Amino acid sequence: MKMGITPSALALACLALGLQAADDRPITVKGSDTMVIMGQRWAEAYMKAHPEAKIQVTGGGSGTGISALLNGTTEICNASRPMKESERKAFKSKNNAEVVETPVAMDGIAIYVHTSNPVPSLTVAQLKDIYTGKIRDWKEVGGSAGGIILYGRENNSGTYEFFKEHVLGGKDFADETQTMPGTASVINAVTKDAMGIGYGGAAYAKGVRKVPVKKDAGSQPVEVSKESVQGRTYPINRFLYCYSSPNLREQGKTYLAWLLSEEGQKVVEAVGYFPLPKK
Repeated sequence: MKMGITPSALALACLALGLQAADDRPITVKGSDTMVIMGQRWAEAYMKAHPEAKIQVTGGGSGTGISALLNGTTEICNASRPMKESERKAFKSKNNAEVVETPVAMDGIAIYVHTSNPVPSLTVAQLKDIYTGKIRDWKEVGGSAGGIILYGRENNSGTYEFFKEHVLGGKDFADETQTMPGTASVINAVTKDAMGIGYGGAAYAKGVRKVPVKKDAGSQPVEVSKESVQGRTYPINRFLYCYSSPNLREQGKTYLAWLLSEEGQKVVEAVGYFPLPKK
């Protein structure tokens, strides 16, 4: 008597193949433009050490990444700011679970000026007055006379959100602020504009001068560095995050754990950001 494949066995085989295919899907990572280069380097290093792994990294801004996580089109979101309470509630409402927040690196938001700009330092209050339009000339803050040209990020950027909250105190940016699609664009603009000022991740600060920042008028100016960011003495410091679902596939959970490993944190420093403190 010939034995054929029973319908139930065929169904189980198809299910097994389907699960295998699902496991072979790339891990998708989307979000912060500040973190995109670091994210790509992480992925390259991880895939080199784990040839079976596939990771796709794209930018677009922290807000874009968070929206993608909420609508299920990315598994991991890179964000240069903490998720808002409204975003956390939206995730919980859709997934019946709390979002998983994983700090993966530290950063200091550097203040970029042209290499010829002599301004010695700026306080957080002066930065607020500059970016809200109250201070309009470099001579008002110890620089050479000349109108200040403002460069900033678009409002879907986590860096924009963080700067607005922690430097501007929630106030709106001056109307004349020129919004740029990414930190690299801010850098490019400031390198060509002797009167320009911009802000962004420390790792991008190539071809510009990083201005030391003072917490207040009575404080000492602090340069952005590994020590000042990890020690939280640089006034505009922040964590960089990965957000994911508690139901993230095991491949993704293993990858996130690797980001926190010694190998993963070496990539952070190699790119120009700052590893998490060992404490």
